[in-house]
Amino acid sequence: MKHMNSEVKEEPTSNKKRIDLFLVPIVLIAAFLNLFKIWTDEYANAYYTAAVKSMLQSFHNFFYASFDPGGYVTIDKPPVVFWIQTISAKIFGFHGWSVILPQALAGIGSVLLLYVLVKRTFGVWAGRFAALAMALTPIVPAVSRTNNIDSMLVFTLLLATWMLFRAVRTVKFGWVLAAFAMIGVAFNMKMLQAYMVLPAFYVFYVVATKITWKKKIAFLTTATALMLAVSVSWAVVVDSTSADKRPYMGSSQTNSVLELAFGYNGINRLTGNTSVTGSSHKQPAQTEQQTASSETKQNSNSSADSSQSSNQRKSSFSQKMQAPGGGNQNGMFNTGNPGPFRLFQKGLSDQISWLLPFVIFSIVGLFAGVKFKGPYTAKQKESLFWLAWLLPVAVFFSIAGFFHQYYLIMLAPPIAAFAGAGAVALWSMYKQHNDWKSWLLPGGILTTAALQVYIMSPYVSSIGVAPIAGVGALGVILALVLAIRKQRKNSLTNYLGAAAMVVLLAMPAYWAMTPIIYGGNSMLPSAGPDSSSGMGGPPSTATNSKQSGFNGMQPPGSSSGNSSSNNQMQPPSGSSNSGQMQMPGGSSNNSQMPNSFLSKSSSSKRKSGGMNAEVNQKLLNYLTKNNTGEKYLFATTDSTSAAPYIIKTGKPVMAMGGFSGSDPILTVSKLKAMIKKGEVKYFYLSGMGKGGQSDVITWIKENSKEIPSSKWQSTSSSAQQGPSGNGTLYEITLK
Repeated sequence: MKHMNSEVKEEPTSNKKRIDLFLVPIVLIAAFLNLFKIWTDEYANAYYTAAVKSMLQSFHNFFYASFDPGGYVTIDKPPVVFWIQTISAKIFGFHGWSVILPQALAGIGSVLLLYVLVKRTFGVWAGRFAALAMALTPIVPAVSRTNNIDSMLVFTLLLATWMLFRAVRTVKFGWVLAAFAMIGVAFNMKMLQAYMVLPAFYVFYVVATKITWKKKIAFLTTATALMLAVSVSWAVVVDSTSADKRPYMGSSQTNSVLELAFGYNGINRLTGNTSVTGSSHKQPAQTEQQTASSETKQNSNSSADSSQSSNQRKSSFSQKMQAPGGGNQNGMFNTGNPGPFRLFQKGLSDQISWLLPFVIFSIVGLFAGVKFKGPYTAKQKESLFWLAWLLPVAVFFSIAGFFHQYYLIMLAPPIAAFAGAGAVALWSMYKQHNDWKSWLLPGGILTTAALQVYIMSPYVSSIGVAPIAGVGALGVILALVLAIRKQRKNSLTNYLGAAAMVVLLAMPAYWAMTPIIYGGNSMLPSAGPDSSSGMGGPPSTATNSKQSGFNGMQPPGSSSGNSSSNNQMQPPSGSSNSGQMQMPGGSSNNSQMPNSFLSKSSSSKRKSGGMNAEVNQKLLNYLTKNNTGEKYLFATTDSTSAAPYIIKTGKPVMAMGGFSGSDPILTVSKLKAMIKKGEVKYFYLSGMGKGGQSDVITWIKENSKEIPSSKWQSTSSSAQQGPSGNGTLYEITLK
């Protein structure tokens, strides 16, 4: 700590190529958190893993990011990350770990990039603290240990940041173009989420570049045009291709990439109206209740309780479980209630906010004495960049209608950068000033420790009282002692400052390890003692922190739990699609496979991060034996039912309604034509994910013969689990 207040040169020194020995353990920590035991995740996020399996089979599937080997429908995201995953699987073989590996390496790369970005201007100690804070931000390794997109997205945006900083230092237009083009590449990873950093890029370039305004405007306009061109390049090619020559664009309502980008994956994330039921508007509660009541009476496998009061409860549950479709205000997926303090609420705070108070104090210190008209130092300019990244993204997550906890990784770079730069700046002010700025360091330590106690308090039953009391007591003591010893410059004070940093990083470090300790969830990654549930936040009804499902909701086919348990959250039988608990890039609750569709396994490897992604071998044997040359092994309503069979066999399985079962892909006439061509004859229906395909499902039931369950249903999985009980296998042959 004693060297933290030393002056930092803005230009590289002669020993710039020497390895920083302090960085080595930080990288090793990041490698451990991101890589250790990823080989135990056999299927990862099965929705995306199935796509990689399909993309390995042909260039057509590879280019379009087809979910199934038959090229019927794409996944709900652009292809760049999945191109990288497919290349990894081609090199190392198709495994869960080989599709996770690129994201794990991206997580480590982000730590290194942040070190480089912060060190150059704020000094080596700032770079070290920033890198360590990035590595220990809990949601960072939680996401990086999966095949979800966000870790690679953040790495790409940090690479664009490095290019932008270089453009400012060298005053070379080529680097500006490269930086904005890289954002265009990031757009082809997760669409509009990549543009969240644009305010920072524009503000920083305008403030930091020493060229005329005319050139600034011209350069930024040209770079933005290039970014937009790169962003829509793949979309234009796909949308310009005849629909019968490519897969349907999954989760869109008009079979368009651009509609998907600016609708379902764009503005609707802010409003919460991201239902994929054929309309972007929430279904009225009365309609939901009538639908649930009607379908409950029609479904012979549903619960016998069909009273009016029961239906009302089911309708209420359906409304609350809406994720994309209702702009929910009930904190679905533990994302809290919209408002200015949302990031401090449980469910979000333990993923990203451990150092936020310290960051706020750091921002105050870094901008102390800054005049609006300048001139600005290099530190102030780069601080402005990180602030322009932090604030808009924080505002978005504070008001957005629908997102998942792991999206919060977008906040990790600016928080870590301010933690590193702020630690050095506040230490310098503490040692050198007698005014109010000298109180920022003790104040930041005290308030940060207080927030960490607040974050941990709901987990007292899981982690015990000792760590909570320890962080609180040590934070208060160290802050008070530093305040008392404010004017004393000796080694003891230095050790106290270092001890304070250790205390503030101790529990984030533990939280970052929880996916390793307790098991992670590859579908909805989060950190914490209940990380395997995929819901984050403190445990509620769940009695075992390692159990699968969502806070006590057992996934269909799970080898633990009881389907009649009061602790399970069973969605209403036959509830409408607008009431689905939709999980983009993962699964929807109404699309879970019932027990009859799955068989239990004693495999020690984790399946799909909390969602059972195993196959019913008896069903698979029956379908394989009776296939007479059909293109599709079978058809089913949604991707969750199809994914494990694609992964297992590499054969085409048709998810008729796409990801959640509600994409308007198929019509009765199209299905008739496919059957007559001999492309498909078996259909597994479970009453789930109907959405816009209810006519198709009705036609299937009216024109097929039911296959006796004894021929394909595993006797070991007869329990009535899942949203609608057991499903039914049908066969249709038309001449």
